Amino acid sequence: MAVARSWPTSRRRAASGGRSLRAAAAQPKLHGAFERANRTHTEEFYEITDAEPTVAALRVELRAWEHTYNFVRPHQALGYLTPAEYLVSVGIKV
Repeated sequence: MAVARSWPTSRRRAASGGRSLRAAAAQPKLHGAFERANRTHTEEFYEITDAEPTVAALRVELRAWEHTYNFVRPHQALGYLTPAEYLVSVGIKV
């Protein structure tokens, strides 16, 4: 007994711009970047913050941490520049 598919393969590819749905959904470059950012937020902020567990308190602490992350903390992937320094180096005004 054959298992019916919801869409033929050709329709799935057409719906995703010619790529298979698996390839369209995976996007490994983006997935890796988001996964790394989530891990960094967890390891460097959520696991060590002393803020009260309320939205208002976490918002204040997170804003301060994000400033440090973007303007103080160097990033290996950016040649040990901060994101702000990197953007200036490629000609984008911060």
